[in-house]
Amino acid sequence: MSDLTGLTIAEIRDGLKAGAFSAKELTRAYLSSMAAARNLNAYIIETPEKALAMAAESDRRIAAGAARPLEGVPLGIKDLFCTEGVHSQAASHVLDGFKPVYESTVTANLWAGGAVMLGKLNMDEFAMGSSNETSYYGPVVNPWRARGSNAPLVPGGSSGGSAAAVAARLCAGATATDTGGSIRQPAAFTGTVGIKPTYGRCSRFGIVAFASSLDQAGPIARTVRDAAILLRSMASVDAKDTTSADVPVPDYESAIGESIKGLRIGIPREYRMEGMPAAIELLWERGKEWLSAAGAAIVDISLPHTKYALPAYYIVAPAEASSNLARYDGVRYGLRVPGDDVIAMYENTRAAGFGKEVKRRILIGTYVLSAGYYDAYYLRAQKVRTLIKRDFEEVFAAGIDAILTPATPTAAFGLEAMALASPIEMYLNDIFTVTVNMAGLPGIAVPAGLSDEGLPLGLQLIGRPFDEAMLFRTGQVIEDAAGRFTPVPWW
Repeated sequence: MSDLTGLTIAEIRDGLKAGAFSAKELTRAYLSSMAAARNLNAYIIETPEKALAMAAESDRRIAAGAARPLEGVPLGIKDLFCTEGVHSQAASHVLDGFKPVYESTVTANLWAGGAVMLGKLNMDEFAMGSSNETSYYGPVVNPWRARGSNAPLVPGGSSGGSAAAVAARLCAGATATDTGGSIRQPAAFTGTVGIKPTYGRCSRFGIVAFASSLDQAGPIARTVRDAAILLRSMASVDAKDTTSADVPVPDYESAIGESIKGLRIGIPREYRMEGMPAAIELLWERGKEWLSAAGAAIVDISLPHTKYALPAYYIVAPAEASSNLARYDGVRYGLRVPGDDVIAMYENTRAAGFGKEVKRRILIGTYVLSAGYYDAYYLRAQKVRTLIKRDFEEVFAAGIDAILTPATPTAAFGLEAMALASPIEMYLNDIFTVTVNMAGLPGIAVPAGLSDEGLPLGLQLIGRPFDEAMLFRTGQVIEDAAGRFTPVPWW
C-alpha cells in the first residue's frame, strides 16, 4: 500500500495544491495497488490509459491555477453508472458488451469537477443482493478478515465493489447506489462511510434502473468529510431526470465540525429487534453516549410501522424491477441468444442473461402486479409505504433533528454463508435500512467499532429530507469518537 493511497480526498486536495505530488503520480500509485489486489475482485474493468490521461489534464489545470473541486482525485465507478465508451453492464451477462455512447449525469458531474476514473467496480447483478455474490463476474471479497481466521468474507451489497475498493485503498472514493441499503450496508461491513442522499438529490439519468422510486446514487468514502466533498459534486438537478429535485446543493463540508449541542436525536424503539447481537446493542448504546457527551439530547421515539417495511419493500422493489428489466430482450443491445422465432429469442436471451436472484425478483414482481394480486399485494404495500413515511414526518415535526440506529444486524458474514439459507435470511440484512428508501429520506452509515471478531460495525443516522448536512455534522461526532478503521493488507 503506497503512502499516497493512504491519503483522504481532503488530504489529496491539499497535497496537489501544495505540489507535494502530481495527479499522475497519485494515479499511478492507485493503479499499482489495484494490480496487486485483483484477488479481491473489486474491479470488473480497469481503465489505466483513461485515468492517466485525465490525471495529466488535472496536472495541467493545477499548474495553470485553474483547479476544480475534485481535481486529480482518483475514483472508482460502480458498474451501474453508464460511462461513455466504457464497459457498463450492471454486472449482468444480459448487457454483455454494452458500452454506452453517453455519460450518466452523476459521473459527468464528477468529471466536470476534475475527478479521475480508475475503472468500473463490481456489484450485485442489477444491484439485487446484499453480499455482492450475484455478480456475473464473481463475488467481491471483503478486505477484512475475522481475527485468527483466513476465511473470506462478503463486503455487503449491492455496492460491494465500491466499499471493498475504498477500504482496501484501491480508490480514494467511489460512486454507489442505494435501493434498500446498498450503500450503507456494505459501508458498515467494510469500515467505510456511505451516504444514501434524499431521493431526488442526485440524478438517476444514466444509472441502470432497479426500482425507480427507490434508487438513489451516493458516495462511499473513507471519512465523513470525504463523503461530504463527493456528494456536493455528485448532486444536481437534471432536466433528463424528472424525479431530480430543484433544491440548492449546499457546501456539505462546511457543516463538519459544527456543534451538535441542543440537537434532539431520536432512538426508535422498533429498531431494537428480538435476537439482536449483543455487539450491535452495545454499539448503539455507545453511539448514544457519544452524541449525548457532545451536547445532544437523546429522545426515545416510535416508528410504529417499521415492522411492515421489509415485506412491503420486497413487494414494491421487485414489482418495479420486473417492469424495468422488461427492456432486456436481446433486440437492441447486449446479449442475444437465437431462437426459432422472436419469442424464443426473448426467452433464450433472458434465461441465459439473467442470474438466479434477478430471475427470482422478476418473478415476484410480475406476480404481485398480475391481475387478481395487484390490490392484495402491490397496492397494499404502497399504502404501507405511505404510513412509514408518515411515521417519520410526525417524528421530525415533533422536533427530532436526526435518528440513530444500527446500520446492520451483524458484522460481515462468510462467502457462501447464505448459500443454503432461504432468500429471506439474506433479505433480513436490510432490516435497518429499507425504511429510509421507502420514505425517500437521507441516511448515512459511519464506522463506529469492531465486533468481537475484529470486524467493522457501523451506526446509521437518518435525517430530514434534503438535510444531508445534518447527517455529516452528526456523523463527524461519531467518527471523532470512534476513530477510523483500516483492514490489515493480506491480499
